[in-house]
Formats: sequence, structure tokens, C-alpha cells
Amino acid sequence: MEAERDLAEDAQWKKIQQNTFTRWANEHLKTIDRSINNLETDLSDGLRLIALIEVLSQKRMPKYNKRPTFRSQKLENVSVALKFLQDEGIKIVNIGK
Repeated sequence: MEAERDLAEDAQWKKIQQNTFTRWANEHLKTIDRSINNLETDLSDGLRLIALIEVLSQKRMPKYNKRPTFRSQKLENVSVALKFLQDEGIKIVNIGK
């Protein structure tokens, strides 16, 4: 019973975090006329993630696939974004599903 309550509270906290991050990201993305509705699906091809990083860093990303159709292209875009963050010395912490 207590474990179920803990899971429910954890799920509620995750939803709050998702909503907060989505609003924050959209505040930055609106400067380039883009937005995020669903973190899981909207960031999955890497394009909006790259756009957000470019807005925040005010730097252009190295070459990436601007029209990814295959899963491998989408993963490559996400990898480009994460590598950029790593190269800039930005650590990503507390990312989970």
C-alpha cells in the first residue's frame, strides 16, 4: 500500500518536472517560432533539441540531418546534440524516464 502511494507521488513529481521543463523550453524556442508539446516524442528526432541548444548557446550545431526519416538519423541527431553539450563542458544530470 505504501509502495503504491510512493509510486503515485513519484509519478506526480515527474509530471510536474515535465511540465516545468516544457514551459521553460518553449519560452526559449518561441524566439525561433518552435515549440514542444510532448517531451518524449518532440525531442526524439533531435531537431527541437538541437534548436533549443542553439538558442541557449547562441552557437550553430555542427552538421546534422535536417530531415531525419530513419531511426538511425534521429539517433545521430540526438548524439550530435549530446556531443555538443559534452564538448562545451555541460554536464547532463538527473535525466531519466
